[in-house]
Amino acid sequence: MSPPSTSDHAGVVAPAPVFFGIAVVAGFVLERLVPTSLLSFRYATATGLALIAASVTLVAFAVPPLVQARTAFDARRPTTSIVTSGAFRVSRNPTYLSLALLQLGLAFSFQSLWLVVTAAAAIAVTHWGVVLPEERYLERKFGEEYRAYAAKVRRWL
Repeated sequence: MSPPSTSDHAGVVAPAPVFFGIAVVAGFVLERLVPTSLLSFRYATATGLALIAASVTLVAFAVPPLVQARTAFDARRPTTSIVTSGAFRVSRNPTYLSLALLQLGLAFSFQSLWLVVTAAAAIAVTHWGVVLPEERYLERKFGEEYRAYAAKVRRWL
């Protein structure tokens, strides 16, 4: 596989999974140091499992359209087309949304307020360090096609 173009990319800080991975580890470390609790075990588990199921479902509807369009899944590589099918009909960032839902699902499953706090941090860093640079890149590259898509589909949900 050829290396990414030096100019045809979004210029993101790092891939979003890196931010969420760091946030999960930090949340578990903080939870170990200063234990917290969210809800009673019964409600926390049900909420956590529902969020994890939503995360898996969302990514299952996001990846196939990317593969079919033969466009980059990695924001550090060139995008070849605007994907508007599957999960991209309801969110411009369904894979990032699925990461957030997954971490929140873990937070409730493990009854960890720290995982909620670090999820909020990962969402903020992803928004400013990945989503906004990607949007600027896509608008530069695809112009009106991207602007029309962005006008119809919400950024997160």
